[in-house]
Amino acid sequence: MQYLDVLKAFFDTVGGWVWGPVMLVFLVGTGVYLTLRLAFLQFTMLPFALKQAFTPHAKNRDGSENRGDISHFGALMTALSATIGTGNIAGVATAVVLGGPGAVFWMWITAIFGMATKFGEGVLAVKYRIVNERGQISGGPMYYIERGLNWKWLAILFALFGTLASFGIGSSVQSNSVAQSIQASFAIDPMITGIVLTVFTAIVILGGIKSIAIASSFIVPIMAILYVAGGLIIIFMHLDLLGPAFATIFRDAFSGEAVAGGAIGTVIRYGVARGVFSNEAGMGSAPIAAAAAKTDHPVRQALVSMTGTFLDTIVVCSITGLVLVMGGIYTNGVTGAALTTQTFNLLLPGPGGWIVTIGLVFFAYSTILGWCYYGEKCASYLLGEWFVLPYRIIYVASVMIGTIASLDLVWAAADTFNGLMAVPNLIALVLLSGVIVKETRDFVAKRKLGELP
Repeated sequence: MQYLDVLKAFFDTVGGWVWGPVMLVFLVGTGVYLTLRLAFLQFTMLPFALKQAFTPHAKNRDGSENRGDISHFGALMTALSATIGTGNIAGVATAVVLGGPGAVFWMWITAIFGMATKFGEGVLAVKYRIVNERGQISGGPMYYIERGLNWKWLAILFALFGTLASFGIGSSVQSNSVAQSIQASFAIDPMITGIVLTVFTAIVILGGIKSIAIASSFIVPIMAILYVAGGLIIIFMHLDLLGPAFATIFRDAFSGEAVAGGAIGTVIRYGVARGVFSNEAGMGSAPIAAAAAKTDHPVRQALVSMTGTFLDTIVVCSITGLVLVMGGIYTNGVTGAALTTQTFNLLLPGPGGWIVTIGLVFFAYSTILGWCYYGEKCASYLLGEWFVLPYRIIYVASVMIGTIASLDLVWAAADTFNGLMAVPNLIALVLLSGVIVKETRDFVAKRKLGELP
């Protein structure tokens, strides 16, 4: 037990450094740099990008099939399944409690620049993807680091961090959140929840990316619409609180009055940290799914990937943040998912709490599905395609373990490895930014000439 305590202390220390100010500046700074190089593309092309996300582009004009395993929409939903998770419910609440209402503003700023980061990841993911020995698409940071920078050692580091992170942030901590939430709401034994969740997880992920994409394309829109609709109902029922909530957010963003000591740096830190944790821009996870899309140009899928950050943070996280500030009970000592549940229930008695509970369960389950694909691709990059089935079996087992185990150490380790993934990815994004710009100009030129729709 003492050994485990020492190990947890080690990961807490390393994790504190990994997620410290230097990393947050690197993450947001990369987004700012790409925004400038791409001439604020996330603003000028957002309407077109949203249209692409929901428009089929699996075939060319001559009827030939584009290379890839899943549709643009399937790739987006797979990425969103892993991205829209407990961070949208518990993470936003934590940011508001620790950083004050102004943290919501800095989450928005992080998302705006994060859209450029997600775009860059998508371009490189499709450009440098490969067809593996099973005839399936493989892509992501490990491939664009190896093939774009010729730094195999850095690619291996990313894949290692991604594999290790998947068993924590992707499976066990998510299944633990589901089990605890269901136990609190319905008094169901975590063991029973674990068995059911493990079976449903196995059914989907053993079928691979196409099965995951189908499940995600069904679950993600429904759960997101349910949660957003619930939040909007609360907002429209209490419109008198909306103006003051916005005023509080903007005032606190630059004053830090809601934080002990009025430290504006604390407001910014928690807003940025939780924004990144929620939308994963720069972490290197989403481009693994983007690489599998059937697309006629890297930029088209990159635009679709970019909308993921918009939908995750600007839409879903904003709903949570606004409701929390409108509720005004974030100073009562409660935090995380419990605070969001209480606030929804306060402003919408009865259904409010259920909306959060159901949303948390499905958000976490979809994250389990999406992160299995991420971890599988990282693991197969390290050990070969033969390891895919063993990895899936181990991953399914970790889902069961997560529902019944104490996860303090796993949380600390997963958080650390998740942050470490960003370092190789951000280095590649900065050094390959010229490629991103070149591909973008090529796409724009071909559309002007009528070569691409």
